[in-house]
Amino acid sequence: MGVELYVLHWVYVLFVLLIIGMMIMKRDTSLVCIIGIAVLGLTATGSISTSIGGIFGSFIYAITELLPTILVICIIVAMSQVLTETGINESMIRPMTALIRNPALAYWVIGIVMMVISWFFWPSPAVALIGAVMLPVALRVGLPALGVAMSMNLFGHGIALSGDFIIQGAPTLTAKAAGIPVTDVIEASVPLVIVMGVVTTVTAFWLLWRDLKSGKLVVEQAAAVEQPRNNNQKRVALPTGIRRTLSILVPVLFLLDVLAMFLFDLKGGDATALVGGTALVILLIVALVAHKGAGLEKTTDFLIQGFQFGFKVFGPVIPIAAFFYMGDSGFVKVFGEVLPQGSQGIVNDLGIALAHTIPLSKEVAAVTLTAVGVITGLDGSGFSGITLAGSIAQLFSHALGTGIATLTALGQIAAIWVGGGTIIPWALIPAAAICGVDPFELARRNLYPVVVGLVITTIVAMFLI
Repeated sequence: MGVELYVLHWVYVLFVLLIIGMMIMKRDTSLVCIIGIAVLGLTATGSISTSIGGIFGSFIYAITELLPTILVICIIVAMSQVLTETGINESMIRPMTALIRNPALAYWVIGIVMMVISWFFWPSPAVALIGAVMLPVALRVGLPALGVAMSMNLFGHGIALSGDFIIQGAPTLTAKAAGIPVTDVIEASVPLVIVMGVVTTVTAFWLLWRDLKSGKLVVEQAAAVEQPRNNNQKRVALPTGIRRTLSILVPVLFLLDVLAMFLFDLKGGDATALVGGTALVILLIVALVAHKGAGLEKTTDFLIQGFQFGFKVFGPVIPIAAFFYMGDSGFVKVFGEVLPQGSQGIVNDLGIALAHTIPLSKEVAAVTLTAVGVITGLDGSGFSGITLAGSIAQLFSHALGTGIATLTALGQIAAIWVGGGTIIPWALIPAAAICGVDPFELARRNLYPVVVGLVITTIVAMFLI
């Protein structure tokens, strides 16, 4: 191993530690990642112009890798906009309100519906829909608005987003950073998502039920009157028959997608393309039916809204992902064949070195990945740091000789449960605003169940590695 490669490794490690430190301090890491890319390029090539050009090249590489994921989320959000505007979303889930007859059923029905809707539409668009339709019903049967917000958070931004089995945005990010197929991450995440979901939601329900029984939590009926009116300002009138037909057609089309995935063994990019194409077809049909002559222009408007949302979410992710891609094959793609012969990439080399110097165990690896996930989630986005989790999972797996998919999934789950909208107050604002509760109180309520879930899930992961 040459001196240049040795220095390159230390530069990479130094910037990883600096990024982690910035995340702990809740500071933005984009600038550090950009500087890190330039310094890595300068160290490897000795050329200032090449290192500066490498910054742009790394962004192109990251966007190219992430583009299918960004695109499908943009289209899903655009479709959700037209479904909400026409009232089709509301018609889709309103029959579920008949199942809500007491506080316990309200908690579980709202949560399960939120989870299913989030799998296909992502949690952010689902929050307003679920809150507008189901909050008044939940309040009427005795579940406080805080309980509704907890249910939506834990099932939507927790279970659905941490697994992301349909749209596959999260596992695609972590899988690419870890250098493994996205299907490996999804398969490894299934038992962990189930354990984390069951432990967290059951613990939260028990605490909620205890406080309801003791009178510590009370229902504020006033919220039931105000909330629906605030979320139904923009509506396009559709004949009842057409709206009901479309509200049945939309879930049927997506269920057919799921069936096709199983029948034709569609995975990864093929499955994502099927979901994205279906969403785009639904968007076009509904826009043309609802807006008739103006449907062409409105379709473009909805797509613009979707792309604005998608790039707002992934804007901070791209520079961070670009840096961590430099730890694997992305470095050679951007800066050329500048690594010494025999190198397997910066992260792989570090993993091999780690295996020969530190007696790393499965337990230490699992705890470290959970800690990394928690730290990267502190910025409140959940997505900005999961590439770091994938990169460190790759590093540890080379040292252990096994467990890369499980470690990657564990880091992903920890990052998204913490930062995706369950215990970081500024990530809870949408759900808190919809339900009219204090985001800090909601975060405090979610904290204990999420911590218990993370501890138990980490222990389970130790046996699966």
